[in-house]
Amino acid sequence: MKTKKLINAGADAVDEMLQGVLAVHPRHLYAVKDMPRAIIARNGPRKDKVALVIGGGSGHEPTFLGYVGKGLADAAAIGNVFASPPPDPIIACAKAVDGGAGVLFMYGNYAGDVMNFDMAAEMLALDEIEVRTVLTTDDVASAPADQREKRRGVAGNVFIFKAAGAACDLLYSFDEVERVARHANARTYTMGVALAPCSLPQTLKPNFLIGEEEMEIGMGIHGEPGVAREPLKTADAVTDELMDNIFREMKAERGDRVAVLVNSLGSTPMMELYIMMRRVKARLDQAGLVIHTSLVGNYCTSLEMAGASITVMHLDDELQRLIDHPCDCAMFAR
Repeated sequence: MKTKKLINAGADAVDEMLQGVLAVHPRHLYAVKDMPRAIIARNGPRKDKVALVIGGGSGHEPTFLGYVGKGLADAAAIGNVFASPPPDPIIACAKAVDGGAGVLFMYGNYAGDVMNFDMAAEMLALDEIEVRTVLTTDDVASAPADQREKRRGVAGNVFIFKAAGAACDLLYSFDEVERVARHANARTYTMGVALAPCSLPQTLKPNFLIGEEEMEIGMGIHGEPGVAREPLKTADAVTDELMDNIFREMKAERGDRVAVLVNSLGSTPMMELYIMMRRVKARLDQAGLVIHTSLVGNYCTSLEMAGASITVMHLDDELQRLIDHPCDCAMFAR
Protein backbone atom coordinates (compact mmCIF):
# COMPACT_ATOMS: atom_id res chain seq x y z
CA MET A 1 0.00 0.00 0.00
CA LYS A 2 1.36 3.41 -0.97
CA THR A 3 1.53 6.31 1.45
CA LYS A 4 0.24 9.78 0.60
CA LYS A 5 2.50 12.83 0.46
CA LEU A 6 2.10 16.43 -0.66
CA ILE A 7 5.01 16.38 -3.09
CA ASN A 8 5.46 16.77 -6.81
CA ALA A 9 8.13 14.29 -7.89
CA GLY A 10 10.01 12.31 -5.25
CA ALA A 11 13.36 13.14 -6.83
CA ASP A 12 12.60 16.88 -6.59
CA ALA A 13 11.38 16.93 -2.99
CA VAL A 14 14.61 18.03 -1.30
CA ASP A 15 15.45 20.83 -3.73
CA GLU A 16 11.87 22.12 -3.74
CA MET A 17 11.87 22.04 0.07
CA LEU A 18 15.06 24.11 0.12
CA GLN A 19 13.52 26.63 -2.25
CA GLY A 20 10.61 26.97 0.15
CA VAL A 21 12.87 27.32 3.18
CA LEU A 22 14.91 30.07 1.52
CA ALA A 23 11.72 31.86 0.48
CA VAL A 24 10.49 31.90 4.08
CA HIS A 25 13.80 32.62 5.84
CA PRO A 26 15.77 35.09 3.69
CA ARG A 27 16.75 37.05 6.81
CA HIS A 28 18.59 34.03 8.18
CA LEU A 29 19.70 31.92 5.22
CA TYR A 30 21.03 31.93 1.69
CA ALA A 31 22.46 29.26 -0.62
CA VAL A 32 25.89 29.40 -2.18
CA LYS A 33 25.65 30.42 -5.84
CA ASP A 34 25.26 27.35 -8.08
CA MET A 35 25.32 25.12 -4.99
CA PRO A 36 21.72 24.97 -3.65
CA ARG A 37 22.56 22.28 -1.08
CA ALA A 38 25.07 24.56 0.72
CA ILE A 39 23.00 26.67 3.14
CA ILE A 40 24.76 29.61 4.84
CA ALA A 41 23.88 31.87 7.76
CA ARG A 42 23.54 35.52 6.81
CA ASN A 43 24.59 36.46 10.35
CA GLY A 44 27.31 34.56 12.12
CA PRO A 45 30.35 33.86 9.94
CA ARG A 46 33.05 36.46 10.53
CA LYS A 47 36.80 37.00 10.54
CA ASP A 48 38.82 35.27 13.27
CA LYS A 49 35.85 33.18 14.38
CA VAL A 50 35.92 29.38 14.29
CA ALA A 51 33.24 28.36 11.78
CA LEU A 52 30.79 25.56 12.56
CA VAL A 53 29.57 23.49 9.60
CA ILE A 54 26.92 20.84 10.26
CA GLY A 55 25.01 18.64 7.86
CA GLY A 56 23.45 15.36 6.91
CA GLY A 57 20.50 13.86 5.14
CA SER A 58 17.15 15.52 4.60
CA GLY A 59 14.01 14.22 6.25
CA HIS A 60 15.02 15.21 9.79
CA GLU A 61 13.82 18.81 9.65
CA PRO A 62 14.43 21.17 11.38
CA THR A 63 17.76 19.31 11.67
CA PHE A 64 20.05 20.43 10.05
CA LEU A 65 19.27 23.66 8.24
CA GLY A 66 16.96 24.95 10.97
CA TYR A 67 19.95 25.40 13.28
CA VAL A 68 21.91 27.65 10.94
CA GLY A 69 22.13 31.22 12.19
CA LYS A 70 23.77 33.68 14.56
CA GLY A 71 25.12 31.96 17.65
CA LEU A 72 24.75 28.42 16.36
CA ALA A 73 25.86 26.82 13.08
CA ASP A 74 27.36 28.92 10.29
CA ALA A 75 26.37 26.54 7.50
CA ALA A 76 24.69 23.23 6.74
CA ALA A 77 25.38 20.84 3.89
CA ILE A 78 22.20 19.08 2.82
CA GLY A 79 21.94 15.54 1.45
CA ASN A 80 19.13 13.59 -0.13
CA VAL A 81 16.54 12.01 2.14
CA PHE A 82 18.35 9.93 4.77
CA ALA A 83 21.59 10.22 2.77
CA SER A 84 24.83 12.09 3.35
CA PRO A 85 25.59 15.24 1.39
CA PRO A 86 28.35 14.69 -1.17
CA PRO A 87 31.69 16.50 -0.69
CA ASP A 88 30.93 19.43 -3.03
CA PRO A 89 28.30 21.24 -0.89
CA ILE A 90 30.35 20.51 2.25
CA ILE A 91 33.38 22.17 0.65
CA ALA A 92 31.25 25.09 -0.52
CA CYS A 93 29.91 25.57 3.02
CA ALA A 94 33.39 25.57 4.55
CA LYS A 95 34.80 28.05 2.04
CA ALA A 96 31.80 30.38 2.46
CA VAL A 97 32.14 30.60 6.25
CA ASP A 98 35.89 30.26 6.82
CA GLY A 99 37.08 33.23 8.85
CA GLY A 100 40.68 32.13 9.10
CA ALA A 101 40.39 30.52 12.55
CA GLY A 102 39.50 27.02 11.39
CA VAL A 103 36.36 25.12 10.46
CA LEU A 104 34.71 22.54 12.72
CA PHE A 105 32.63 19.81 11.08
CA MET A 106 29.90 18.32 13.29
CA TYR A 107 27.42 15.67 12.22
CA GLY A 108 25.94 12.36 13.31
CA ASN A 109 28.11 9.26 13.28
CA TYR A 110 26.96 7.53 10.08
CA ALA A 111 29.29 5.83 7.60
CA GLY A 112 28.26 7.86 4.55
CA ASP A 113 28.58 11.18 6.37
CA VAL A 114 31.99 10.24 7.76
CA MET A 115 33.27 9.27 4.31
CA ASN A 116 32.03 12.41 2.54
CA PHE A 117 32.94 14.93 5.25
CA ASP A 118 36.41 13.37 5.56
CA MET A 119 36.85 13.61 1.80
CA ALA A 120 35.81 17.27 1.93
CA ALA A 121 38.27 17.94 4.77
CA GLU A 122 41.12 16.44 2.74
CA MET A 123 40.27 18.62 -0.25
CA LEU A 124 39.99 21.75 1.92
CA ALA A 125 43.43 21.04 3.37
CA LEU A 126 44.83 21.51 -0.14
CA ASP A 127 43.48 25.08 0.05
CA GLU A 128 45.09 25.50 3.48
CA ILE A 129 41.75 25.57 5.33
CA GLU A 130 42.14 23.73 8.63
CA VAL A 131 39.23 21.41 9.39
CA ARG A 132 38.57 19.35 12.49
CA THR A 133 35.67 16.95 13.07
CA VAL A 134 33.58 16.05 16.11
CA LEU A 135 31.01 13.30 15.60
CA THR A 136 27.82 13.24 17.65
CA THR A 137 27.20 9.90 19.38
CA ASP A 138 24.31 10.46 21.79
CA ASP A 139 22.11 7.44 20.90
CA VAL A 140 22.54 5.14 23.89
CA ALA A 141 20.70 2.29 22.13
CA SER A 142 23.11 1.97 19.22
CA ALA A 143 26.21 0.60 20.99
CA PRO A 144 27.38 -0.30 24.51
CA ALA A 145 28.74 2.42 26.78
CA ASP A 146 32.31 1.16 26.35
CA GLN A 147 31.93 1.58 22.57
CA ARG A 148 30.50 5.08 22.59
CA GLU A 149 32.52 6.01 19.49
CA LYS A 150 30.33 3.59 17.48
CA ARG A 151 27.04 5.19 18.49
CA ARG A 152 24.76 7.17 16.20
CA GLY A 153 24.05 10.87 16.52
CA VAL A 154 20.35 11.65 16.91
CA ALA A 155 18.24 14.36 18.59
CA GLY A 156 20.99 15.23 21.07
CA ASN A 157 22.50 17.09 18.12
CA VAL A 158 20.35 20.05 19.12
CA PHE A 159 22.10 20.57 22.46
CA ILE A 160 25.54 19.51 21.22
CA PHE A 161 25.45 21.88 18.24
CA LYS A 162 24.09 24.61 20.52
CA ALA A 163 27.03 24.38 22.91
CA ALA A 164 29.63 24.27 20.13
CA GLY A 165 27.98 27.10 18.20
CA ALA A 166 27.96 29.30 21.28
CA ALA A 167 31.66 28.64 21.84
CA CYS A 168 32.32 29.69 18.25
CA ASP A 169 30.21 32.84 18.65
CA LEU A 170 32.10 33.74 21.83
CA LEU A 171 35.36 33.53 19.83
CA TYR A 172 36.82 30.59 21.69
CA SER A 173 40.04 29.28 20.16
CA PHE A 174 39.89 26.30 17.80
CA ASP A 175 41.27 24.00 20.53
CA GLU A 176 38.65 25.24 23.00
CA VAL A 177 35.75 24.93 20.53
CA GLU A 178 36.76 21.35 19.78
CA ARG A 179 37.05 20.60 23.50
CA VAL A 180 33.58 22.05 24.17
CA ALA A 181 32.06 20.05 21.32
CA ARG A 182 33.51 16.79 22.62
CA HIS A 183 32.55 17.63 26.20
CA ALA A 184 28.96 18.43 25.18
CA ASN A 185 28.68 15.21 23.22
CA ALA A 186 30.04 13.13 26.11
CA ARG A 187 27.38 14.50 28.49
CA THR A 188 24.39 14.04 26.17
CA TYR A 189 22.18 10.94 26.13
CA THR A 190 19.23 10.07 23.88
CA MET A 191 16.85 7.10 23.74
CA GLY A 192 13.90 6.75 21.38
CA VAL A 193 10.88 4.61 20.60
CA ALA A 194 9.16 4.02 17.25
CA LEU A 195 5.47 3.18 16.90
CA ALA A 196 4.94 3.28 13.12
CA PRO A 197 7.15 3.66 10.03
CA CYS A 198 7.84 6.55 7.70
CA SER A 199 8.10 6.37 3.91
CA LEU A 200 10.59 7.93 1.54
CA PRO A 201 9.32 10.37 -1.12
CA GLN A 202 10.86 8.25 -3.86
CA THR A 203 9.19 4.99 -2.81
CA LEU A 204 5.98 5.92 -0.95
CA LYS A 205 6.43 2.61 0.87
CA PRO A 206 6.89 2.06 4.65
CA ASN A 207 10.60 1.71 5.43
CA PHE A 208 9.95 -0.99 8.05
CA LEU A 209 7.06 -3.12 9.29
CA ILE A 210 5.73 -3.18 12.83
CA GLY A 211 2.59 -4.70 14.30
CA GLU A 212 -0.42 -2.61 15.31
CA GLU A 213 0.16 -3.40 19.00
CA GLU A 214 3.97 -3.21 18.92
CA MET A 215 6.66 -0.62 19.56
CA GLU A 216 10.41 -0.71 18.99
CA ILE A 217 12.74 0.65 21.65
CA GLY A 218 15.92 2.28 20.39
CA MET A 219 15.07 2.41 16.69
CA GLY A 220 17.29 4.80 14.74
CA ILE A 221 16.09 7.90 12.91
CA HIS A 222 16.44 6.16 9.54
CA GLY A 223 14.61 3.04 10.69
CA GLU A 224 17.72 1.22 11.91
CA PRO A 225 16.84 -1.70 14.21
CA GLY A 226 16.45 -0.92 17.89
CA VAL A 227 17.25 -3.03 20.92
CA ALA A 228 13.83 -4.55 21.62
CA ARG A 229 10.44 -4.95 19.98
CA GLU A 230 7.77 -5.07 22.65
CA PRO A 231 4.00 -4.81 23.12
CA LEU A 232 2.85 -1.19 23.11
CA LYS A 233 2.83 0.26 26.63
CA THR A 234 1.36 3.34 28.27
CA ALA A 235 3.10 6.69 27.94
CA ASP A 236 4.42 6.50 31.51
CA ALA A 237 5.77 2.97 31.05
CA VAL A 238 7.49 3.89 27.77
CA THR A 239 8.97 7.04 29.29
CA ASP A 240 10.21 5.07 32.29
CA GLU A 241 11.93 2.56 30.00
CA LEU A 242 13.68 5.32 28.06
CA MET A 243 14.68 7.20 31.22
CA ASP A 244 15.95 4.02 32.89
CA ASN A 245 18.37 3.54 30.01
CA ILE A 246 19.54 7.15 30.24
CA PHE A 247 19.95 7.01 34.02
CA ARG A 248 22.07 3.86 33.73
CA GLU A 249 24.67 5.89 31.83
CA MET A 250 24.39 9.41 33.21
CA LYS A 251 26.37 9.63 36.43
CA ALA A 252 24.50 12.50 38.04
CA GLU A 253 24.16 13.48 41.68
CA ARG A 254 21.21 15.09 43.44
CA GLY A 255 21.15 18.82 42.74
CA ASP A 256 22.78 18.50 39.32
CA ARG A 257 21.20 20.40 36.43
CA VAL A 258 20.05 19.03 33.09
CA ALA A 259 18.71 20.17 29.75
CA VAL A 260 15.87 18.00 28.44
CA LEU A 261 14.39 17.47 24.99
CA VAL A 262 11.24 15.44 24.29
CA ASN A 263 11.31 15.15 20.52
CA SER A 264 8.71 13.94 18.03
CA LEU A 265 9.95 11.66 15.27
CA GLY A 266 7.48 13.32 12.92
CA SER A 267 3.85 12.41 13.42
CA THR A 268 3.59 12.14 17.20
CA PRO A 269 1.50 15.14 18.34
CA MET A 270 2.32 17.68 20.99
CA MET A 271 -0.32 16.25 23.33
CA GLU A 272 1.56 12.95 23.58
CA LEU A 273 4.93 14.68 23.91
CA TYR A 274 3.72 16.76 26.84
CA ILE A 275 2.31 13.64 28.50
CA MET A 276 5.77 12.14 28.20
CA MET A 277 7.41 15.37 29.44
CA ARG A 278 5.23 15.24 32.54
CA ARG A 279 6.66 11.81 33.35
CA VAL A 280 10.22 12.88 32.49
CA LYS A 281 9.96 15.70 35.02
CA ALA A 282 8.60 13.32 37.66
CA ARG A 283 11.53 10.95 37.14
CA LEU A 284 14.06 13.78 37.26
CA ASP A 285 12.41 15.16 40.40
CA GLN A 286 12.64 11.73 42.03
CA ALA A 287 16.34 11.63 41.19
CA GLY A 288 16.86 15.11 42.64
CA LEU A 289 17.89 16.59 39.30
CA VAL A 290 16.98 20.16 38.31
CA ILE A 291 15.65 20.94 34.84
CA HIS A 292 17.40 24.09 33.66
CA THR A 293 16.15 23.99 30.06
CA SER A 294 13.37 21.95 28.47
CA LEU A 295 12.29 21.63 24.84
CA VAL A 296 9.25 19.78 23.52
CA GLY A 297 8.34 19.39 19.85
CA ASN A 298 9.78 18.56 16.43
CA TYR A 299 13.55 19.05 16.68
CA CYS A 300 15.02 16.00 14.92
CA THR A 301 12.40 14.10 12.96
CA SER A 302 12.26 11.08 10.71
CA LEU A 303 9.79 12.25 8.06
CA GLU A 304 6.37 11.09 9.34
CA MET A 305 7.57 8.30 11.64
CA ALA A 306 5.40 7.88 14.75
CA GLY A 307 7.38 7.84 17.94
CA ALA A 308 9.50 10.04 20.16
CA SER A 309 12.90 10.38 21.74
CA ILE A 310 14.09 11.75 25.04
CA THR A 311 17.43 13.57 25.32
CA VAL A 312 19.10 14.61 28.56
CA MET A 313 22.25 16.74 28.64
CA HIS A 314 24.04 16.62 32.00
CA LEU A 315 24.95 20.25 32.51
CA ASP A 316 27.88 21.82 34.30
CA ASP A 317 28.52 25.55 34.69
CA GLU A 318 30.20 25.86 31.30
CA LEU A 319 27.58 23.91 29.35
CA GLN A 320 24.79 25.83 31.06
CA ARG A 321 26.31 29.15 29.96
CA LEU A 322 26.68 27.89 26.40
CA ILE A 323 23.16 26.47 26.23
CA ASP A 324 21.85 29.84 27.49
CA HIS A 325 23.90 31.87 24.99
CA PRO A 326 21.59 33.70 22.55
CA CYS A 327 21.09 32.35 19.05
CA ASP A 328 18.86 33.38 16.18
CA CYS A 329 18.32 30.68 13.55
CA ALA A 330 15.72 30.04 10.90
CA MET A 331 13.83 27.52 13.05
CA PHE A 332 15.27 27.96 16.53
CA ALA A 333 16.03 30.93 18.77
CA ARG A 334 17.07 31.48 22.38
